[in-house]
Amino acid sequence: MPDQDPSSETAEFSPGRSVARREDLRFLTGQGRYVADIDVAGQVHMAVVRSNHAHAELRAVDISAAADMEGVLGVHTHADLAADGIGTLPCHAIGPHISYSVVPPRPVLAGGRLRYVGEVVAMVIAETPAQALAAAEMVAVDAEPLETVVDMTAARDASAPQLWPEAPGNVAFRAERGDAAATAAAFDTAAHVIELAVENNRVHACPIETRAGIASYNPATETFDLICNVQGVHGARDELADDVFAIDRERLRISAPDVGGGFGLKNFVYPEWALLLWAAWRHGRPVKWVAARGEDFIGAAHGRDSRVKARLALDADGNFLALDGEITGNMGAYLSGGGPGVASRAFMTAIGGIYRIPAVHFRAVGVFTNTQCVDAYRGAGKPEANFITERLIEVAARRLGFDPVELRLRNAIDSFPYETALGQSIDCGRMRANIEDAVRHADRTGFAERRAATERTGKLRGLGFACFLETSRGAVEEGAEVRFAADGKVEIALGTESQGQGHETAFTQVAVDRLGLAPEDIRYVQADTAKTRMGLGHGGARSMYMGGSALSGAIDAALAKAMPLAAELLQTTPKDVTLKAGRFLAGSNSQSVALIEVARAARDRDDAGKGIDSFFHVKDAPFTFPNGCHAAEVTVDPETGTVELLRYTVCDDYGNLINPRLTEGQVVGGIVQGIGQALGEHIVHDGDSGQLLTGSLMDYLVPRAGMMPVFQVHLQGVPTTVNPLGVKGSGQAGAIAGAQTVVNAVLDALAPLGIDHLDMPLTAEKIWRAIAVARQDMRA
Repeated sequence: MPDQDPSSETAEFSPGRSVARREDLRFLTGQGRYVADIDVAGQVHMAVVRSNHAHAELRAVDISAAADMEGVLGVHTHADLAADGIGTLPCHAIGPHISYSVVPPRPVLAGGRLRYVGEVVAMVIAETPAQALAAAEMVAVDAEPLETVVDMTAARDASAPQLWPEAPGNVAFRAERGDAAATAAAFDTAAHVIELAVENNRVHACPIETRAGIASYNPATETFDLICNVQGVHGARDELADDVFAIDRERLRISAPDVGGGFGLKNFVYPEWALLLWAAWRHGRPVKWVAARGEDFIGAAHGRDSRVKARLALDADGNFLALDGEITGNMGAYLSGGGPGVASRAFMTAIGGIYRIPAVHFRAVGVFTNTQCVDAYRGAGKPEANFITERLIEVAARRLGFDPVELRLRNAIDSFPYETALGQSIDCGRMRANIEDAVRHADRTGFAERRAATERTGKLRGLGFACFLETSRGAVEEGAEVRFAADGKVEIALGTESQGQGHETAFTQVAVDRLGLAPEDIRYVQADTAKTRMGLGHGGARSMYMGGSALSGAIDAALAKAMPLAAELLQTTPKDVTLKAGRFLAGSNSQSVALIEVARAARDRDDAGKGIDSFFHVKDAPFTFPNGCHAAEVTVDPETGTVELLRYTVCDDYGNLINPRLTEGQVVGGIVQGIGQALGEHIVHDGDSGQLLTGSLMDYLVPRAGMMPVFQVHLQGVPTTVNPLGVKGSGQAGAIAGAQTVVNAVLDALAPLGIDHLDMPLTAEKIWRAIAVARQDMRA
């Protein structure tokens, strides 16, 4: 890294500093640019007609009344798209790790059979949004209802309705990892075996900005342009071009402006993106669509919705011997783009958490039901794996008489590198130290006194601990480019994309540090297939690890090109040239030349005009392993079942921190989502009709600020050596840890009543009923 003047603006913006976000000024002053803020000359508007049936034979779609309404340009059904050869939506998450799979065709517009409430049946194109919505109300869908199944366990029953004839028993896929024989042998010799079944309740990501897009078509060049709030523009372009439209990728440009949250929901290709593009081509005008909140509840992918049955084997001293079990994932009616990977791949990377478990064997099964598709939601499989691991340990401690904290400390990984039973090589971490720190910062020593004081008021008090292991990386490759623009700015073009995480600030910090330039000299570029060479987008807590590594490589390549030219301009040799504060210096002489001037000279000499511009491609990257221990303290009112979160302690290891303030914000945001799932968030379908019962914010509990405790965040990292920045991903960790921490705290409060397990969400009613049953049993 170049030498820095500690008093300079460059030093103030260097990695490790909690720099205020560069992008916040425009967000806080209403200057953010989201899809809904964008209008294109001549645009028309799309509304979609969705199925009211969870399972039905589609007899006919009558569009005549809608087509005659004022302002309507067209009303279209499956037949229109089929006539133009429009393909189906792909799922590319089936890999060699899956032993059996069925990937049924997922049409852009339903035809023949309807398989979930919210499936798109028709679309209306009109001059105004109001006209499009009014016409959509007039489309008459004639369908014959069929028997419905929404529960994943019921779907596997022999008597259940079959969604796809090619998927007997409604099984979408099967996968298996681990050594079955070694695991069985360990259970045979175990002194104790603890069994537990848990449900990871279905949730909705509920980003503040719903899905939205604007598509255009240029007949002169036969090219498409789609502006939408997808989380990975290159992946969406490739799937739409290759699988849906069968056109060259160069003919489709996708870009995303500011994006108001994603959490996984915006990772995937949806029917609406294809409809916008087709309609723009068909009608010769730009087409805009912004989803209503209710449309995202029934039309966007949901998260979690899995059931896990597992067993933990221990010896007489509490040492873990083996872990065995099966995860069943509800896939919904179709396989969403990444859906199968959640339970079959991501879950398997994190099962067992931070602990030494010599033998592990797990199976995964995906099941079709008459519900919306289920796919990645913040953490995507890792929260489910850590949840069952931590709940098994907590229940083992309660039932076998071990101290929950001591049991974790006894089995925590404490030497590195550590090879897990499923083949993960963990290079470093603070597993034991995080637990010890959490115990201290949460003041476990003083908890007995606090509990006694609370019990004198008639309430119950609990203190729960839980650990987590994240496996961050996402896709195994990423690219970044450094470009020296004609206006003197340095463009850093990243393939990872921000939906509010602060990438513009954090990546600029890396560039400022490596180039010695001022922040205003850096221009951040992202989320545009025409301006970024490649990218695997956001997901898997990968942005700083993968994107930052690629950016570092691109900067190194640019400086390697610049050094010989700088030496030539300074009339010295490259070995005598150093970079300081954005200028190349010639040894101890006072001569210097600005990096920007060298870049300009290189561009003038280059016939292609690229100069020292450089691209770097990171390939076959290993995982990094963020880890931590959290503690939550709660009270429970036994008369109402109401839970109050008092405080929440975080002790985490994310390696080096580029911007501690941003890291803390990401962690706390994830914890809030974990708290939401633990205490109230729950997508519920009617078991008979398949109707979504929690389809609005009147029925679906999104956590509010008033529900949140005081957060005490302590970040102390062990730098990893698998990337040049020494960073580990932090974007998903809070959501991976939060749910089990809160559940453990609530159940610690309920422990005196003999209650050691409840499935999420721990609503006041569920807790109240459990207390009533426990009191009745105690009286009996």
